[in-house]
Amino acid sequence: MSVLAWKFRRLPPALRSGRVLVGGGIVLAVAVIAIFAPWLAPNDPQEMDLFGNLLPPAWDPLGDPKYPFGTDSLGRCILSQLIYGARVAMIVAVVAATGAMVIGVNLALIAGYFGGWIDGLITRLVDLWMSFPPVVLSLILMLGLGIGVSNVILAIILVDWTRFCRVVRSDVLVVRQRDFISAAHLLGFGHFRTIRREVLPSVMPLIITLTALEMGIAVVVEAILSFVGMSVEADISAWGVMVADARQYMYQSVWGMIFPILAITVTVLGFNLLGDGLRRTLDPRLRQQRHSTA
Repeated sequence: MSVLAWKFRRLPPALRSGRVLVGGGIVLAVAVIAIFAPWLAPNDPQEMDLFGNLLPPAWDPLGDPKYPFGTDSLGRCILSQLIYGARVAMIVAVVAATGAMVIGVNLALIAGYFGGWIDGLITRLVDLWMSFPPVVLSLILMLGLGIGVSNVILAIILVDWTRFCRVVRSDVLVVRQRDFISAAHLLGFGHFRTIRREVLPSVMPLIITLTALEMGIAVVVEAILSFVGMSVEADISAWGVMVADARQYMYQSVWGMIFPILAITVTVLGFNLLGDGLRRTLDPRLRQQRHSTA
């Protein structure tokens, strides 16, 4: 066995997954771009050059090296807008997914652990809330909340907490029947101590996976809301706004639409690969299936 193979085998299981490595690498790259946007952007994303609008990328003979990815209809640097748009996408993804996770998981733990009428009440609430189409519900909430990144985050939280509640509750119902839960009761653990010390760690791999997947969903929802003009203010760069602006001039300059769509696609792919890889490596049931078939 080579030294590299030996070191690879000593890595944690999650880091030996190709999906986790590729997805995590993409997410990390987008996060670094978002954090260091002021230093990475070649131009001010809102600075207009009306004499250089709809320029092609720099590798085109008609392109300008000052604008590596070209300019939009107002002469703004597309690359700089993409870099600053990563900030909006990552903020919405992280904060919205975390908020939805906190609400959904807490309700799922209460419903799945206590059962009875408490479980029935929370389950009916989830069923009622999920009867509305998510995108339509997000649009309705944005009409009431108004434009702004904070309102986009709040709308996503209010819509997507049900994803966590329904899935995690099912896992809690299974964990509640395990022998170590009965042992915790025999040792005198109270209900909330049992939930915190025994139930929550057992469902944590599922929670981590769902959170990663929810971040990708949040990026898509924010892009949709930005596209219809219900997300960020006019002076903030966002990928959905870039797509909406570029569609009017797509026949003159298709790059203005391709680059933001590609940014959304790659970012969501990164979150999905990360979530799927974590599910495969952290879920003990999937690990047992792989070992049994090996």
